[in-house]
Amino acid sequence: MVPLFRDQDNVAGKVTIEPRQGKRIEHNGVKVELLGQIVRELDCPGEIYERATYPFEFSMVEMRYESYNGVNVRLRYVLKVTISRNYGGNIIEYTNFMVHKYSPPPTINTSIKMEVGIEDCLHIEFEYNKSKYHLKDVIIGKIYFIHVKIKVKSMELEIRRRESTVSGATTHVETETLAKFELMDGAPIRGESIPVRLFLSPYELTPTHHNINNKFNVKYYLNLVLVDEEGLRYFKQHQVSIYRLPLQDS
Repeated sequence: MVPLFRDQDNVAGKVTIEPRQGKRIEHNGVKVELLGQIVRELDCPGEIYERATYPFEFSMVEMRYESYNGVNVRLRYVLKVTISRNYGGNIIEYTNFMVHKYSPPPTINTSIKMEVGIEDCLHIEFEYNKSKYHLKDVIIGKIYFIHVKIKVKSMELEIRRRESTVSGATTHVETETLAKFELMDGAPIRGESIPVRLFLSPYELTPTHHNINNKFNVKYYLNLVLVDEEGLRYFKQHQVSIYRLPLQDS
């Protein structure tokens, strides 16, 4: 559990320092930092004999990106408190907080319509109602079987997250399958239509991240997977965008 803020929020709180019983802390100043952005001096040089509390506030802080905790990369926001001392080294404490970025519904949100064919063995059409989804949205669509000559055993819809990180001239890619949703069990027939209805709220999704500080991307894909009776897998992949609605709309 950590505090949660939005972009342009005031980051405010209190720092409490309490010496051990019968001890004192001699210091050259106390400060709090919002790492990488702002420093606030909380106390001038002196001594602390008993519990002392210092309120602080960073007003209208620009926090451009949403917090993210991935496989190879973490985007963190951190408060750092430093008690500067001449002896024994400085006393330093860190605390994390989260930032969420909210987006209004997109004005243009086209549906996804595609055809998939495998030589003369299979011809299907699939349609999803839109290409941009919020974190608690529902994927609605249909799969149409136009031509079926392979022995299809099952069909499922996967949600995959692809994290790409850049280190020098090297790009590392990690792909996670976050959800598998069975659409059909058994062989379809020509002309059959399979409905799709997948709720996103049970899954641990994050918003899509586009080229964050030229360091990493996070993208999402819908994979339509067919499995035949011999265990061969056929799939079609399409990229979708994920966003976070403002609280009153979610």
